[in-house]
Amino acid sequence: MSQVPSVPAPQTSPASLEPRDQLPPALVPDVQAIMRRDSWGATLAALARALWRAMTLNRKVTAGSAIVGFFVLVAIFGPLFARQDPLKFTRDLLQPPSAAHWLGTNQGGQDVFTQLVIGTRSSLGWALLTGLIVMGISITVGLVSGFFGGIVDDALSLVTNVFIVIPGLPLAIIAVQYFSRTTLTVALVVALTSWAWGARVLRAQTFSMRAREFVTAARASGEHTGRLIFAEIFPNELSIVAASFITTTIQVLLGVAGLEFLGFGDTNSISWGLMLNGAYTGSALFQAAWWWFVPPGICIALLGSGLALLNFGIDEIADPRLRVSRRRRVRRGKAAAA
Repeated sequence: MSQVPSVPAPQTSPASLEPRDQLPPALVPDVQAIMRRDSWGATLAALARALWRAMTLNRKVTAGSAIVGFFVLVAIFGPLFARQDPLKFTRDLLQPPSAAHWLGTNQGGQDVFTQLVIGTRSSLGWALLTGLIVMGISITVGLVSGFFGGIVDDALSLVTNVFIVIPGLPLAIIAVQYFSRTTLTVALVVALTSWAWGARVLRAQTFSMRAREFVTAARASGEHTGRLIFAEIFPNELSIVAASFITTTIQVLLGVAGLEFLGFGDTNSISWGLMLNGAYTGSALFQAAWWWFVPPGICIALLGSGLALLNFGIDEIADPRLRVSRRRRVRRGKAAAA
């Protein structure tokens, strides 16, 4: 790439002029070096090692990854073990857990275990998909607004401020009433009303980083705008992006489940929120049919806890002050035990 004649080329790479203070090197693997491997097997092995280092760097990240990974495996492979139609009515009404029905049946004779497994794919899939959409909008708006500033920043900040004050839950209730009573409608409304906060945080961080030395050096060496934004600034904000994605996923998971519990979901589909709605309308609590409402409630709580542990762990890894305080607590605990 051509360089500006009046400015000498730096002897070191622009990224090395200033340390990446957001994530340690263990969580920012050299993707280009990995992709230069000779075979796909070596590439996958290198990616697996980088992922394993990231997952085992912090206990909270390890625990959260194990919980979320379990639900991901259930969502992918669980339907292969579902032996019955989740919507098929039978004569086995409100049967407790048994060999024939591992988690019993509901008031319509439908197998609760099958509904729980099928509902995992729907609940987790929509939560992750909506989180990705929110992060895509937040990253684009936040980075562009913070890097360019001026009129672009003013226009995008105005749009961001408008979406911040829009209430997501009431708008979702209105949307499912006037458009279609589907999870897609709820997910789109949540996505449109949840991206603004992440964009504000990324804008402020980008506005601070664009004046740092490593960005100035990259600009002086002739790097184009897209590379400055996504190769120099964006890697330093991965911790913020990861935390925002996890927070948004939790909000979508609880928001969709809450709306479905209130009766605003698609009754022709299966999800954890719809299972809780069926248990409520069927008076499962008064009939002591605990196997009807306890499993989906536990799944929502466990998945939310796993995502929260991931969020807390990423904060400890990214924030040096949290890492220092954690080491101090560990040393004090060992001293007290001795």
